[in-house]
Parts: sequence; C-alpha cells; structure tokens
Amino acid sequence: MELRHELMEGRAELPLVGAVLPARGVHPPYIVVNAYDDEIEVATAYLRDLALNDCSPLTVRSYGYGVLRWFRLLWLLGVSWEKATEAEVAVLAGWLRTASNPQRRRSLPGGQAPGSVNLRTGKPQLRPGYAPRTINHALAVVSGFYAFHAHQGNGPVVNPVPVSPQRRRTLAHRSPLEPQVVVSRARLRQKVTDRPPRSIPDRLWDELFDRMGCERDRALLEFYVSSGARAVELLGVGVDDIDWAGQRIYVISKGSREREAVPASPQAFLRLARYLDEVGAPPKGEPVWRTRRGASRPLSYWAMRRIMQRANGLLGTNWTLHDLRHTAASRMANGGKLTLAEVQTIMRHTDIQTTSRYLTARVEEIFDKLTEHYNAPRPQTSYPAGYAAEDIKAVFGA
Repeated sequence: MELRHELMEGRAELPLVGAVLPARGVHPPYIVVNAYDDEIEVATAYLRDLALNDCSPLTVRSYGYGVLRWFRLLWLLGVSWEKATEAEVAVLAGWLRTASNPQRRRSLPGGQAPGSVNLRTGKPQLRPGYAPRTINHALAVVSGFYAFHAHQGNGPVVNPVPVSPQRRRTLAHRSPLEPQVVVSRARLRQKVTDRPPRSIPDRLWDELFDRMGCERDRALLEFYVSSGARAVELLGVGVDDIDWAGQRIYVISKGSREREAVPASPQAFLRLARYLDEVGAPPKGEPVWRTRRGASRPLSYWAMRRIMQRANGLLGTNWTLHDLRHTAASRMANGGKLTLAEVQTIMRHTDIQTTSRYLTARVEEIFDKLTEHYNAPRPQTSYPAGYAAEDIKAVFGA
C-alpha cells in the first residue's frame, strides 16, 4: 500500500524497462517487449487487432507506448495483467496526475516556465506534468486492451477501467447534427477544457514571416497559412504533387490516408518557384523540401519544428506548426469570401462543427478595435438651437 500511495503522490517513478520496437511484419507494425526483450504476446495481439482495423502505424505505435506504461506499472506492483482491477487503474491515473512529464524537461535555458502564459501570444505553455487529454488517452488504451481480450474470452470478467453508462447511452443514438450533450464523466476521467483554436494575428504573423531565414522557409509558411495543410502532409509533397496551372498541391491526408488536392495561394507558388530556382528540383519521388546543410535529404517534421522554435526564441512567442493550420482556417472562415461548407472542404474536416469553431472572435485579433474603442472621446450632450438655457435646465436638469 505504501508503494501505491507513493506512486499516486508522484514520489515514485515507473521503471524504465521494456520498449516499443518496430515489428518485422505489417500486422502489427510495432510490438512491445519486456525488460528481457521478450515479446509480450497479449500486447501484440491487441496491436495486431488495431492494425487490422485500419489504424495508422503511428496510432498503433502510440497505443503500444500506452500498453507499455500499463505493464510497467503492473510489473512494479507485482500484479499480473489478467488480475488487474480498478485499484491499479486508479494508481495509474494518480501517477499521471502528479508525475513530471519528461517531454517538458527539454525546454531551452531561459525559456518560459511550464504552465505560464506567453504575454505576446496569449497561449499557455504546456504544464509540467501530463495533460488531461494524455491521461484520458492512457485510460482509453488500457480500456481498449481489456475490451479486446474480453471479446477473446481472456482477462478479467470486468474491465478495470470505469465507464459512464449515461454517456454511452447518450452517444449511441446522437446525430452529429444535434448539439453536444453534457453528460457526466466516467470515474478517473479528467476534465478537459475546450479552448478555441489559436490563430496568429496579422501583426504577429508578419513578424514571424520576417524571421524566416531563407526562401525555403518562407515558401513553407506561405503554403501552411494559405492551404491549411498539416505539417507532415506538406513536408511529404513531391514534384509530381504540384499542379502549377491549377494552383494546388496533392497531399496524403492524415485522416483518410488518400491523395487529396489542396489549393494554395499564388504567393505560395511564387515562393516555391524561387526556392526551386535556388536549389534545383529534387530526384523523382522525393519531397521538394530539402535540408540546407550536409547531404541533401528530406526536411523532417522535427527539423521544421526547430525552425519555428528558433523564430519563437527571437520573437519571444510560442507558436507551433499546428497554429499555422489554425490561422489558415480562421482567415478562410472569417474572410467573408467562403462559406463554412467550403472551408470545411478545404480543411478536410469530417464534421462542420469542427470548422465552425474558427468563427470565434479572440481578444488578440481585435486589439486595434479595442484600442479605438477605449480612446474614443466621451459623447457630449447637445440640444437644438433656440432653447433658453434656463428652460433646458428646468426640463432635463442640465
């Protein structure tokens, strides 16, 4: 009991044993191994089922890490997976609520403290621990793991992760056109704040664009903010994916994993032409975005992320690559030229309610209007000519 209490209070750490490794086959693309590099068969069966249900390899990998975290906890507590109960799930939730997230320890010296708010962008820094969405995802992974094995006739009779019967009944018969219904959360599930998407105001966008040090980076930002393509989608575009005459590019969509057309601005294609004039066209089948130092190789997501981090360090901001997609959607939705359904098509949202979130006004984007409002002179009372001041004072008390 003492060890469980220490874990829930964040005073003990899970052992860093085991790993998630690429598999030799496709189903699944990843496997989970223990401290002795032995494959955990029950985890492999679950990940294989996810892959067979058309989950992307990255999703399978994410779920693999969730299963590994759960097994690390069970190994530490000395509980076999088929005998786990809600008590062990509560320890996992408590540890995630109090433990420090190692991903937050990578901030640069002199950077903002985790959880603080950037005064220039209005965006909060990530909290030092695990976010509520991460905790809920961890619980969903464990719940899915036991639901799969229960279907196979293995594991405990009752899923150790609590569920909300009211929520299941409500969502089972809810039309996507109906408004969102508020239902109680299941036990151990965390409260998630629904913040509106954060787009970059024009004045801060100009500063960010000016900090791009080469034609490649300027072209990338133009494509991000005019097409709304996701970061990885745009970085995978090759020469054969560019339709110069139609002013559009073809990307592998994250959701459907299909090759889809995405329009972009003429300025973006002009920047791209200048970039290709400088470095030349890449080999056939290779992405057009290349590294600038060393041997020519495709620009990775992490390299592009580092470009944004350097610009943030100079500007004192904390913009992310996904903020560029938010900015594109916000400009389209509020520009007055496109309908919401057209914006939904361009952004490739499955639900138009997702697109409608970009119609929300934000204080950062109406700063100039607020300044004009605060500096407006106080209205003066005036009366038509021809009335005596004594009469006005007797009637209006002025």
